[in-house]
Amino acid sequence: MENTKTHSEAVQKLAQLIGGMHTAMLTTQGEGGKLESRPMAVQSAEFDGTLYFLTKRSSGKVQQVEEYPQVNVAFADPGKNSYVSIAGKAKAYHDQATIDRLWSPLNKAWFPDGKDDPTIEVLEIDAESAEYWDSPSSTFVQLFGFVKATLTGTPANGGENERVKL
Repeated sequence: MENTKTHSEAVQKLAQLIGGMHTAMLTTQGEGGKLESRPMAVQSAEFDGTLYFLTKRSSGKVQQVEEYPQVNVAFADPGKNSYVSIAGKAKAYHDQATIDRLWSPLNKAWFPDGKDDPTIEVLEIDAESAEYWDSPSSTFVQLFGFVKATLTGTPANGGENERVKL
C-alpha cells in the first residue's frame, strides 16, 4: 500500500486511472471546518500533478479555498473498479489564457456568456498525495477471487492499492 513507484510512474498511473473520468467530487472546508463536496467537471485532458476546474467567482467554493486551501478530489469508475482520491492545495484565479486553453464548448452549459465571461475563475489543485484502488474489472474474476479466498482461508486479492506522494 505504500509508495513503491517513482514520481513519474505515480503520475502516469494516476493519469491512466482518471483519464476517462470527466467528473470528480471536490471536497472543500466550509464554515467551522465543515466538509462540503460537490461534483465538478474536470478540465484538464492529461493529469500531470495538477487538476483544473472552472467555476464562478461568486461560488462558495472560491471563498472556501481562499480560506482553507487543502482540498480532496475523488474519482470513481465503478464499471472498471477504479477509484482515486487526490489531496492537494487549491487556488482560484482569473487568467484568460488558462481559461482559453481549458475551454470546451460543453462549458457553455455552466457559463452561457462563453469563455470571455469575466466571472469565470480557474480552480487549480496542485496534488500533494493520492491513493488509488484498481481492481480486476470482470465480475467473474472478482467472484472467483472471493470464492478462492473463502475456500483457502487466504485474503482476497482486491487489486492494486497504493498511496503516493506527489
